[in-house]
Amino acid sequence: MFYSIRHVTRFRYAAPVRESMMELRMHPRSEGMQRCLGFEVSVSPRARLQLYRDYLGNVVHHFDVPGPHKQLTITAESSVDVQPLPELPDSCGRDAWPRLDAEIAQGDFWEMLAPSQFAHWNGNIDAFAEELGLPEAASARQSDPLELLTIVNSRLYAAIEYTPKSTRVDSPVDDALQSRRGVCQDYAHIAIALVRRMGVPCRYVSGYLFHRDGAKHRSAEGATHAWIEAYLPGVGWVGFDPTNNVLAADTHVRTAVGRDYADVPPTRGVFKGDASSELTVSVRVARSDKTPPPEAEIAPEDSYSMAAPDLVDDGQAAAQQQQQ
Repeated sequence: MFYSIRHVTRFRYAAPVRESMMELRMHPRSEGMQRCLGFEVSVSPRARLQLYRDYLGNVVHHFDVPGPHKQLTITAESSVDVQPLPELPDSCGRDAWPRLDAEIAQGDFWEMLAPSQFAHWNGNIDAFAEELGLPEAASARQSDPLELLTIVNSRLYAAIEYTPKSTRVDSPVDDALQSRRGVCQDYAHIAIALVRRMGVPCRYVSGYLFHRDGAKHRSAEGATHAWIEAYLPGVGWVGFDPTNNVLAADTHVRTAVGRDYADVPPTRGVFKGDASSELTVSVRVARSDKTPPPEAEIAPEDSYSMAAPDLVDDGQAAAQQQQQ
């Protein structure tokens, strides 16, 4: 399926600010069944964009607007081809856990197994897992990993009410667990904590969701989306969308992967100046009838490495957009 995506982010400041530094993770990934056919990003006021690829293979654009300005607008437009994913097996097989142990021992999965900033387990996660009937790592080995992930997806979907703007961009998982309300960012963080707790590598995926006619998606249109990928033995990374209780499919467009949201916000930055800011985001994902070019004619992505500007903590959350 071919998509055209337009993602507009606008920051408005109550008074002129002197400088804005920003990094973006909006460039769709090209791997597996997904190809990014084209990508353009523009900034107003005009700025010179540079890019690098981070250690997880995400394309990161960054720029600096040095002059005074009261508004900053970032427009990213993508053309993406996402083919249907291969059908999953009914199970991972009898020897799934030994094979997973062997693959973990050979691969670099430790970051996707350890607690991270937004996806860590504590007493609240332990109590929630017990409520959902989910086992700890030792007991999990009595069940098939694929079956466990399907259970996590469906039970988390039923236990947390999807409520737009019920949490903040920097909210810990405890907030959604206590209120039993959240957005896709919260579902993903809770799911990651639950899955890693059972000894299965799991990572956060940032991207877009196409709302197909008739599909029962409860996540919001007009915003970015988030889900998870778990590593299953003999299968590889498999996407689960607990917000909508579905497997990630050809309606899901991946832009970045990481340990949790802290690694992959669509925008992250700071500005100099004493002014409050207002952030608005508009996302449109539409099917495209345009015939894609042959593989050989697709321009390769730039792959050179360049250090991003140092970002400080002051005002950083104000420049991040929550994934709804």
